[in-house]
Amino acid sequence: MQVTQLNWLSAADAGRAIRAGAISCEELAEACLARVREVDDQVQAWAFLDPEHALAQARALDERRKEGAPLGPLHGVPVGIKDIFDTADMPTEDGTVLHAGRTPAEDAAVVARLRAAGAVIMGKTVTTELATYAPGKTRNPHHPEHTPGGSSSGSAAAVAAGMVSLALGSQTNGSVIRPAAFCGVYGFKPTHGFIPRHGVLRQSRTLDQLGVFARTIEDVALACEQLVGYDERDPDTLPPRARIPFLQIATEEPPLPPLLAFVRTPIWDRTEPETREAFEELVAHTGDRIEEFVLPDSTRDALEWHRTIMEAEMAASYVVEYEKGRDKLSDSLRAQIERGRRITALEYQTALARIPQLIEGFARLFERYDAILTPAAAGTAPRGLESTGSPMFCTLWTLAGMPALNMPLMQGANGLPLGVQFVGARGNDARLLRTARWLATRVGAS
Repeated sequence: MQVTQLNWLSAADAGRAIRAGAISCEELAEACLARVREVDDQVQAWAFLDPEHALAQARALDERRKEGAPLGPLHGVPVGIKDIFDTADMPTEDGTVLHAGRTPAEDAAVVARLRAAGAVIMGKTVTTELATYAPGKTRNPHHPEHTPGGSSSGSAAAVAAGMVSLALGSQTNGSVIRPAAFCGVYGFKPTHGFIPRHGVLRQSRTLDQLGVFARTIEDVALACEQLVGYDERDPDTLPPRARIPFLQIATEEPPLPPLLAFVRTPIWDRTEPETREAFEELVAHTGDRIEEFVLPDSTRDALEWHRTIMEAEMAASYVVEYEKGRDKLSDSLRAQIERGRRITALEYQTALARIPQLIEGFARLFERYDAILTPAAAGTAPRGLESTGSPMFCTLWTLAGMPALNMPLMQGANGLPLGVQFVGARGNDARLLRTARWLATRVGAS
């Protein structure tokens, strides 16, 4: 492979090539930077990128290899970091002029874990305003007149465009799954509490969850193996326990052919006609290993429960930004905060109480099924850059804190990606990736 094509290597393949001495960390970083120079004027995925700093990291990692030092699982692999994750050596501006020039004193927990695994922190990817709905500058790499989704816009676009093989994102509603679906990459949001959030912009403690973007399931598993784990600075992370062998589990064959539940959800009527047709074909192709499961109509109320929790907690999280700089906030964010400030304690606590009820109900579903198959979005990425599309097809699963994966299995009539959302039982994240790999193989996806 030519050096200029190294950017298309998966993270796993790149790591293997570096450890074998077939390529250097600097060659890989330069190939990714060459791709940035080639396409980022159109895609605009980066909020901050210093090529010399990226290359300096790569050269230092090459020196470590020459010295015979132990190499981490991501040694030399460039990774994009959503610009709400603190980075001690780069600005973290959270997509708002109110935080312009902000340079944290230390790395977010997950950034530190990436560095410990040998990754090159390539740069900061564009986020929407304070990780909400007002779009940033990023465009869909498949068509610049269409949204890339949000709020992890730059991370999804950078991976899809071949600028990096891995990137970090976050999801409070649909901010990993939706941009992954619109950009045509794998996007994985693990179980709530699996990945620590210390050093990441807080929007909603109850709902904020971190995730990864990649072009292969193997890379998703490789990244999760480095990121998942307890951190005492995030009180919602799971207690210390044995490290989950994501890579081993995700790449092995299931002991029995999985049984899937096709869930249209109560908002199926909001999907586009080609989405409904595509899912009918996918279900038919999957054969006797899938059954339709109808959720109770009451789950439609999850949209309102989620909105109540998110906007109440957002109002508390962004109180300083609102009180000192509300004139610099977008109309949409200002409206969300103002609605959140009007939510009563009773409304908030009632909505919170729905979460354990949802979790209990879904636990019974997974006594029979290995995973849920459902839309990631209403359709392909909408035309226009004024919004990032609706997250409503992700809301229920985010509210319940369940692991969710976008699978780039289909395509719309306009040539844009059409995502498939795969949802698993809480805590069964690695098994969900294994089942997803089985499905991808069955339908002939790469």
